This record gives sequence, C-alpha cells and structure tokens, in this order.
Amino acid sequence: MSKKVAESVAEAAVESGVLFGRHDFALDPKRRLTIPSEWRGVFSGGIVYVMPDRKEKCLNLYPKAEMDAFLDQLRQKALLDPALNRVFAKIGAVSQQLSFDVQGRIRICDKLLQFADLTTTVAMVGSFRMVKLYAPEVLGPEDAVDIKEIDDVLTAAGL
Repeated sequence: MSKKVAESVAEAAVESGVLFGRHDFALDPKRRLTIPSEWRGVFSGGIVYVMPDRKEKCLNLYPKAEMDAFLDQLRQKALLDPALNRVFAKIGAVSQQLSFDVQGRIRICDKLLQFADLTTTVAMVGSFRMVKLYAPEVLGPEDAVDIKEIDDVLTAAGL
C-alpha cells in the first residue's frame, strides 16, 4: 500500500471512529504489542483501555470515546447499587489504561495476556467500535470467511 493510500485509510478511520480489519502481530521480546498505524488515530491521545472479554477468551481494546460511553452507562446503574459497585471494582482490578509509546506499542500486563492465551502472536480484529485480541489459533486462518455465521448472528439480531 502506498504511503498516500495508507494515510487516507488512517484519516478515514479517525474521522469515522470505526475499526476494521485483522492484523496478526508478534509480541516483541519485551511483550509489547504494536497497534496498526491506521488504527492509532482512533485512540484519542494515544490512550487505550484494555479489559478481558466477558464471554470469549480474548481481550478488548477500547478507544476513549467508547470507554466514556460505557462508563456513563455504568455510573447511572451503579449509583445506588452496592453489589454492582463491587463488580465494577473487580472489573477495574483486571483492566488497564495504557498509552502508546512513540512507536505505537502498548505493554499489556502479564495476567491479561495469560487470560487470553496471548504468548507470541496476537490476532487483532477491528470490531467496529473496539479491537479484540485473540490467540490466532482461536480464529483460524486470516483469509477464512464464514458468511453463514455472520448471517445467522445478524438474523438473530433482527438485522
């Protein structure tokens, strides 16, 4: 991809705030993960929020705008609910707020990498509003497309 095309793709991602595509990157010797350049602008100020997924063995990376919307929902629900506040404290204990280094890398803590079985290579999947991090063997080959699964899920959602 030419530099000019790459720049226009990155600008479009920033403007829309949408994250698409799959990138498989190796963790470096210090266990840092490089965020694709076309996604970095979506993460305001180079800040990313990392949380374990509730239903899958993967990690979710949220841009600030998405985390702010999520926190607004939580604040409304948790205002008068002590049990919910305890759960939020547990979520906070296993989540991270990270900043990109000058080369666009982040260092996710070992307990989160371990949770998602991320040891050498990480499959980073743009999931519209967030990035999901999987062990590549969980997803299968990069070029596989399961349109039936996509259709089934969209149909079940009424779309």
